[in-house]
Amino acid sequence: MAKKKKEAEPRNVLVVLGSPRRKGNSAVLAERIAKGARSRGAKVKTVFLQDLNIAPCRACLACQKPEAQGCVLRDDMQPLYRDLKESDAWILASPVYWFTMSAQLKIFMDRCFALAGAGNQAFQGKKIAIAMSFGDRDPFNSGCVNALRTFQDAYRYAGAEIVGAVYGSAMLAGEISKNRELMKEAEEIGAALVAD
Repeated sequence: MAKKKKEAEPRNVLVVLGSPRRKGNSAVLAERIAKGARSRGAKVKTVFLQDLNIAPCRACLACQKPEAQGCVLRDDMQPLYRDLKESDAWILASPVYWFTMSAQLKIFMDRCFALAGAGNQAFQGKKIAIAMSFGDRDPFNSGCVNALRTFQDAYRYAGAEIVGAVYGSAMLAGEISKNRELMKEAEEIGAALVAD
């Protein structure tokens, strides 16, 4: 009798929402990316940074020492580190505030420095999708490109792969969902995020 082919484990995707609005435009885009990932069998978990107590990095460099066990700050970033490590892919979402990403997402990114220290390979092989919204009509004038460049540089340095980025103009919460072409693009990025 032939052995049954072992089914592949579903991919784990972590959505990190960096907006103070739960149903803001970047969150809408992130959810559409997540929908695309779910369509390929992925398990998705979402965290809303606004609800978490995450302190800024103190530049103590303790996380970079050879014997380091991660960040020494004990706050809500600790369980998030575990989620980040256990996930195969991340979806990072942020509105553009004052020509770059939100403060919530920037603090999160700064604290991820601990994942890159002391031989920690937490970023290696991770796939990342980016979702951004901005009020201006143009991604250059709005500063969206500044944030995109930050993501590109940081994650390339850390050994992760940005699979795709979706971004668009909208001011009122949820308004971006009217952009059908953008919604379709976001879903396609989600599917690609968990593809082999």
